[in-house]
Amino acid sequence: QVHLAESGGGLVQAGDSLRLSCVVSGRTFSMYAMGWFRQVPEKAREFVAAINRNGGGTYYADSVKGRFTISKDNAKNTLYLQMDNLKPEDTAVYYCAADFTISGSYFLREGEYDYWGQGTQVTVSS
Repeated sequence: QVHLAESGGGLVQAGDSLRLSCVVSGRTFSMYAMGWFRQVPEKAREFVAAINRNGGGTYYADSVKGRFTISKDNAKNTLYLQMDNLKPEDTAVYYCAADFTISGSYFLREGEYDYWGQGTQVTVSS
């Protein structure tokens, strides 16, 4: 059984920073490509950032590029999302996702991920 648990969300002001964490248990973490997605009420979940299984390749949505940084620590079974210069439009529930793969690729679409966390709320006030 694979389990993903996000933490680190909260209420901050515009311009502040947050770091989200996602701890993965159940299988060899180094075999997972990982991603972060976010969702606001009545809208589809959207891609935020992705990283390949060895952490050497990353990709970001245009809306967060230059402000967010995705990373993974295979020794700690943990995925991170460092969010700087937060904006009110970043307010959402943030989800981490994992794809068990032998590929060196990262993945951008929801359907490519096998496992999901429960989500953590990030609220940015203006």
